[in-house]
Amino acid sequence: MKIQERTGAGAGRSAAPAQPSVGDRLPSPPRERKPALAALAVLLILVGALGATMLVLRAGDRVEVVRVTSDIQAGESVGNNVESVMVAADDSINYIQWTQLEALKDLKAKSTIYKDTVVMGQMFAKQEQIPAGKASVGVALKEGQYPAGIKSGDIVAAYRVGASGSGNNSDSSGNDASSSASGGAIVPDARVNGVSDDSDSTVSTGSKSLTLLVDEADAAALASAAAAGEVAVVRVPGK
Repeated sequence: MKIQERTGAGAGRSAAPAQPSVGDRLPSPPRERKPALAALAVLLILVGALGATMLVLRAGDRVEVVRVTSDIQAGESVGNNVESVMVAADDSINYIQWTQLEALKDLKAKSTIYKDTVVMGQMFAKQEQIPAGKASVGVALKEGQYPAGIKSGDIVAAYRVGASGSGNNSDSSGNDASSSASGGAIVPDARVNGVSDDSDSTVSTGSKSLTLLVDEADAAALASAAAAGEVAVVRVPGK
C-alpha cells in the first residue's frame, strides 16, 4: 500500500511542466526606429563640415594693403614711408589696398599716424586738416637758423632773433629783439609739419622753408617775426 502511494506521488511530480534551461532567453521586442532623429544627426554633421570648410576658405582670402614704416604727421603725405602687408579680407574695413598707393600719396593725414599702422581711407583727406585751436605758419630760415637734420614731426621752439646790421633800429625795437632772444620763445613747442629746401638746381643756399603747427594765439607773433626774417628754431623734447 505504501509502495503504490509513493509511486503515485512520483508520477504526479513528473507530470509538472519542464522549466526552460538557463541558456534559453525570451526574444527581445524589436527596436523602435526613429528616422527623424537620424536625419537630424546627418544634417548637423553636414552643417558642421560646411562651416569648417567656409572658415578655412575665409582664412585664405587675403588682400595686400598699405602699412606705414614711420610716423606720419598731420598734414603730411605718406610719401615712400610705406610697405605692403597681407591681411584677412573684410569688407567692413576701409583698407587702402596696395594698388591704390599712388592715389594715397596725393592725400594728407588728418592726424598723426604712427609707425606700423595699417592705414585706412578715413585717416586721409585731400587737404591738410588743421586741428581746432591750431594754426599752420610757414617760416623761411637761413643756414644756422635751424638744427641739422630737422625733419617733419620734430618739436621745435621758435625764437625771435635780431637781424644783423640793424644799427638803425630804435632803442625800443632793439630792446624787444634782445629780450625775445634772451627770454622766452615766441612759440615754445611747435610741430614741424613740412620741410623743403630752398635751393635752385645749381647752387645750394642752405635755406629751408618749414611749416609749423602752432597754437592759434602764437600764430601772429610767429608770422610777424618770420616776415622780418628774424626767426630761429631749436629742437626740443617732444611732449
